[in-house]
Order: sequence, then C-alpha cells, then structure tokens
Amino acid sequence: MGIVKYSKESYDELVNKVSWPSWNELQNSAIVVSIASLIIAMVVFLMDISFENILNLFYKLLN
Repeated sequence: MGIVKYSKESYDELVNKVSWPSWNELQNSAIVVSIASLIIAMVVFLMDISFENILNLFYKLLN
C-alpha cells in the first residue's frame, strides 16, 4: 500500500502545492535559454575553428 499512498501524496502536491509558471514566464524563459544556447554554440564554434587553425600552423611548422 506504500506505492498507492505515495502516488496520492505526489498528485496532491503537484496539484495543490506547486506553483506553476505562467505562459508569459515560460515564453520568456524559453527565449533566454535559446539565446544563451546560441551564444554558447558560437563560442564553442569559434574555439574549434581557432584550435584547428593553430594546430594546422603547428603541423606546417613541423614539416
């Protein structure tokens, strides 16, 4: 009977005690996360290109 009690208490907590964000808050959060993801992707891309160029230069100097 422990699982039934746990399920009922979990449902009660989700319905009555959790404060869910509004639609506008969700949209704003999604925009912030999207912009942050794009910025991080650009930084990683630039680092990748930089390291590729540095290693190519290093290997040319070895030959």
